[in-house]
Amino acid sequence: MDSEIFALLRAEVRRYVDGRLIPAEDAVEELDDIPADIIAEMKAMGLFGLSVPESFGGLGLTMTEEAALIRELTRASVVFRSLIGTTVGIGSQGIMMDGTPEQKAHWLPRFATGETIASFALTEPEAGSDAASLTTRAVRDGDNYRISGTKRYITNAPRATVFTLMARTDANVKGAAGISAFIVPADTPGITLGKPDRKMGQRGAKTCDVILDDVVVPASSIIGGVAGQGFRTAMKVLDRGRIHIAAVALGMADRLLGLSLAYALERRQFGSRIADFQLVQAMLADMKVDLLTTEALLERTAARFDAGHASAMECSVLKLHASEAVGRIADRAVQVLGGAGYMAEYKVERFYRDVRLLRIYEGTSQIQQTIIAKAMIKEGTRT
Repeated sequence: MDSEIFALLRAEVRRYVDGRLIPAEDAVEELDDIPADIIAEMKAMGLFGLSVPESFGGLGLTMTEEAALIRELTRASVVFRSLIGTTVGIGSQGIMMDGTPEQKAHWLPRFATGETIASFALTEPEAGSDAASLTTRAVRDGDNYRISGTKRYITNAPRATVFTLMARTDANVKGAAGISAFIVPADTPGITLGKPDRKMGQRGAKTCDVILDDVVVPASSIIGGVAGQGFRTAMKVLDRGRIHIAAVALGMADRLLGLSLAYALERRQFGSRIADFQLVQAMLADMKVDLLTTEALLERTAARFDAGHASAMECSVLKLHASEAVGRIADRAVQVLGGAGYMAEYKVERFYRDVRLLRIYEGTSQIQQTIIAKAMIKEGTRT
């Protein structure tokens, strides 16, 4: 996008966050839902189409541009980002990257407008980090597949109109090779939703189980039209998603540091601002270091992704660092505010709860460590 036009877009999102979303945070937390008028406004702004190419009606942002806008958006409660996140990212990108021309023409314009909300259904009760062990089965029946299984903790499932869903199409092949990615409309007979999950944080972001009981879909609903490629598609999608999550972490870090510094400058103890106490300064300094190192790593990785050079290992390094760093920042923010940091009215305690999930979804910190170490070992062995 032209740099001046993008600067205007970013400024518009910033104004919307400050004027509309931040004031609505408390209501979203209390209701555990996002008001319908805000959902409509986000659709009208084109926020569901950040990653969809302009040729399909989206904004066609690069990864670097998408990360910059997500950083702005997540200065407000992260649940607003969650509303668009699965459509912008993991729910739609499989079709973007590997879909047939017909699949792209049908679904991408609908994603761009928010008419269709996508959700990514990979995790199962017994298959989370070990995604290659999923047991949801898709059995060929003529020109159709019959899908049965249960998906767990599926973000935006109650709002979704379509699922990008992973299922095992070849029961004789163990591991990743027997998995296919399906496009499954949410109103397909045989799909039922579990009760909404009650979560530690991110209230207003909807997750639940998705139960599939002999769900019939055409063979043409396999992404790319080729069975057995689903795991490869999922991993490509997750590489991009991990950069996206780093941008989420950075936006939350911006807000947390801003709240902490403002409080430290205002709060007085022993006749002085607590910002003048060296131990408080040390916490503020550590927060700034974590923020700036995340920012630098994000900018580097997103630029390399846009140039086609970012490896899975680099995306894992970024996701690991960003999610762990914002966890440290949130913890220090509570400490800087002291007793006030534990109170809901000061906002910090909500961010403290919300950031915890970043170290779990899109691959836990331990999975990122494994990916990084295996890549290092492979390179070391090769050289």
